[in-house]
Amino acid sequence: MQVVIRSRTLDPDNLGSLADWLAGAAGARQVTFAEATLLTGGAVQENWRLVVDVEGGPREGRHAWVLRTDAVARLSLSLDRTAEFGVLKAAYAAGIAVAEPIARCSDPEIIGAPFLIQAFVPGVAQARRIVRDPALKDYGESLAERLGAELAKIHSITPPRDDLNFLPIPMLSPARNEVARLRNALTSAAEPRPALEYVLAWLDAHAPEPGPITLVHGDYRTGNYIVNEGKLAAVLDWEFAHWGDRHEDIGWIMARCWRFGNDALETGGIGSREAFYRGYRSAAALPIDETVIPYWEIMATAKWATVAVLQGDRYRKGGENSIELALTGLMPPEMELDALDGIAALAASGDPRWR
Repeated sequence: MQVVIRSRTLDPDNLGSLADWLAGAAGARQVTFAEATLLTGGAVQENWRLVVDVEGGPREGRHAWVLRTDAVARLSLSLDRTAEFGVLKAAYAAGIAVAEPIARCSDPEIIGAPFLIQAFVPGVAQARRIVRDPALKDYGESLAERLGAELAKIHSITPPRDDLNFLPIPMLSPARNEVARLRNALTSAAEPRPALEYVLAWLDAHAPEPGPITLVHGDYRTGNYIVNEGKLAAVLDWEFAHWGDRHEDIGWIMARCWRFGNDALETGGIGSREAFYRGYRSAAALPIDETVIPYWEIMATAKWATVAVLQGDRYRKGGENSIELALTGLMPPEMELDALDGIAALAASGDPRWR
């Protein structure tokens, strides 16, 4: 997981090239900007809210769009914007709740890096605001159920797909393939992580039997979806999408690290596990194997620990003066302890697969 560092991309005071490109992409006579604002969040990607006035063409009128491009540093584990746009188009065509993909640009000369444009969806995405919303007690269970159903729709996308042929099919079992990717990522870490290496070795040795390959979102959790008036408005951040085991996504949203302090609400800190499973089953062609979800929760914790190590190195090694990156770099020991606790719990469960 190499980190590529560069200066911030979009210059909101110099948007002429972008306006010209957008006019061509929209089939318009002219595009002018009323607003260009950097949105909060986006440690891996940079997101700008654009309010544009389109003159002529099929999109004539005022629109709120989002420009999405690489952040100051890019993790090579993530998809580039061309590939992410392809995944968004496939998801949108399948009726999944995503912001409409509008256009993509692979020419780095327009703003300094490739980017994509999609519709702006109003609502709240900040995880800690969602899990601390006083109204969560009224809508949390229904939101968890809807998230389960939406994930099942994502998993209905399966290979082979000509429009997604840029996503590699795992050569190993999906679980062992993920372990290999994480081990490779840690080779560039500033310091050794023996506890994390132990966890990865355990995950490799105890990989479950592979099931059907599906599209995996790769970061399906609270903080990566928009909530508007207690309802799911859009699923965000598809840059980690890949072909894999669908249980990976379920384990990811169930992992304690994505509950943001609401540990009793196992689905992303917003609702019960049962509600999520109920929603998933209502839309899924295949049943959930609940016995492997704890394994994938450990995998989720190991993956987040690995990403946190690399994000912390951006501050310590890469010289990025970011309090967010500095604090993220302090999180791996907690993740390692969670993973070790999960391994101990499985070993004590009596299931011979986990001994």
